[in-house]
Amino acid sequence: MPKTSARLLSLLSLLQARRDWPGALLAERLDVSPRTVRRDVDRLRELGYPIVTTKGPEGGYRLGAGSRLPPLLFDDEQAVAVAVALRAAAVTGAGIEEGALRALQTVRQVMPSRLRHRVDGFRFTAVEPSAPTVDPQVLLALSAAVHVKEVLRFDYSSVDGPPRRVEPHHLVTWGRRWYLVAWDLDRGDWRTFRADRITPRTPTGPRFTPREMPDASAFVVSRFRGTDLSGEFPCRGEVIVHLAAGEVASYLRDGVIEEVAPDRSRVTLGAWSWRGLAATIGRVDADIEVVGPAELRQAFRELAQRYAEAGRDPGGAHVSS
Repeated sequence: MPKTSARLLSLLSLLQARRDWPGALLAERLDVSPRTVRRDVDRLRELGYPIVTTKGPEGGYRLGAGSRLPPLLFDDEQAVAVAVALRAAAVTGAGIEEGALRALQTVRQVMPSRLRHRVDGFRFTAVEPSAPTVDPQVLLALSAAVHVKEVLRFDYSSVDGPPRRVEPHHLVTWGRRWYLVAWDLDRGDWRTFRADRITPRTPTGPRFTPREMPDASAFVVSRFRGTDLSGEFPCRGEVIVHLAAGEVASYLRDGVIEEVAPDRSRVTLGAWSWRGLAATIGRVDADIEVVGPAELRQAFRELAQRYAEAGRDPGGAHVSS
């Protein structure tokens, strides 16, 4: 029979491995009597582990949730996964960087050397653009509202006016920023809100019945890639750029670029709005001819007027180049 301390660790490991354990099966796995299992369960309870006795023909035990976090046991794969996740959590922008690094150090200290070397060898660099940190309490409040399906009221820092009222559906991270996907009750449409700009108000509103919506991640990605939820661009245009196709590609990552002459390229591109499409094409340092449609040509005229106004000096004259 194994020593009591080793047996307790084995029992705890088994309880963490599955939800319910019949008492007789635990006794068989540990090679002890059911009476010894009952005594060991009582010892674990004294150490703070919330073990619940389950009813039934055989009776059994379940490791429940308690009011405080007792020591945990991990197998090798779980320990490495936890360490890697904690290291990655330090670059999520969720405002938990310090806590994640402290937790990583705690886990690392109790790891056997063979696992510590594996974790220490895991290094990566986040190449995404830097993003503002989100208050963890805000993320928890948004997540709670999504979970219980309650109308959320909040102030949005980039918009003046009364508090927004939304039905929160999903919390999504994209490009190291956190977004709330919600049905805007005042505008009657789906919207995305940056979590770092949200200041929740209390109390939350009444409960709501979730609406049907496409995949939340695809919805957020579509907003930033200039497509609708079907993957199609709501605004598509065609231009001739006075530049070789290879040089055009260095300015535009999306779209179709076709070489029509050594110094001419046909570009077909999409965006979320006509002005956004014109501004994207305008990044190319070359002359541009608009093939169509008329909405794109009008967008170029509107941007040209806006840029001309921005180029005036305070006295009203154009700034010379």
